[in-house]
Amino acid sequence: MPNLLSTPGSYWRSSRSHRYSLLFALPLLVAYETLVLLLSHGPAGGIRNGADVVLQDIFYAIAGRYGPILFGVCLVGVGAWLVGRDLRAHGMHLRWSMFAWMLLESLALAILFGAVVATLTARIVAPLSHLTGTLSAALALAPVERLGWWTRLMVSIGAGLYEELLFRVILVSGIVFLAERVLGWRPRVAAVCAVVVSALIFSAFHYIGPYGDPLQLRSFVFRTIAGLAFSALYVLRGFGITAWTHALYDIMLLVV
Repeated sequence: MPNLLSTPGSYWRSSRSHRYSLLFALPLLVAYETLVLLLSHGPAGGIRNGADVVLQDIFYAIAGRYGPILFGVCLVGVGAWLVGRDLRAHGMHLRWSMFAWMLLESLALAILFGAVVATLTARIVAPLSHLTGTLSAALALAPVERLGWWTRLMVSIGAGLYEELLFRVILVSGIVFLAERVLGWRPRVAAVCAVVVSALIFSAFHYIGPYGDPLQLRSFVFRTIAGLAFSALYVLRGFGITAWTHALYDIMLLVV
């Protein structure tokens, strides 16, 4: 263990790298797609995470009925290329204990986020109680609660994987790129702007579609605070830990 944590910045830097971050997220992809396949012939057949649907629709528009295949090839292919390039640059050896520490960090962050998001929501919603109702209503996830246990697990895992891919990897990175390269903003200002804008879009996304929440100020505040937390975490800790933190957070919220 000293080799893992004694070198200054070793764990924090390595866990953000593609070789650890993307491989750490791989079990989420396998678990999600396996559950989608197993549930496809049941009453919940056809239900997928909303961010997954959005990304696949983009590829449907490009390649028609071959869109999902193209999406899968691009997702796995780009990930494998990034991991391979990182391994070649830093040596082919992986410290498997790193993944255990990353899982523990993600679990701790999911528990912390649950407490922090609920507390902040309570403090913001309470003065608006005449407009928003009770705090318990602010945390309600009504349409999703009607789904079965396994379907909620699938949706939770998909949220960690595909919502982070869409709203953090693509949206946050895209906003930072445009703010720095086009508008000439400083990196820190661009990052703050990306975190705030992506959090607002992330919250609004949860009111779209048949399984979206009813649009209410209290739940919008709740989702925005969660979006701020996940966007900031992505900027600080990278994709893998953010995806697992989000998935575990949603599992505690939707399943447990």
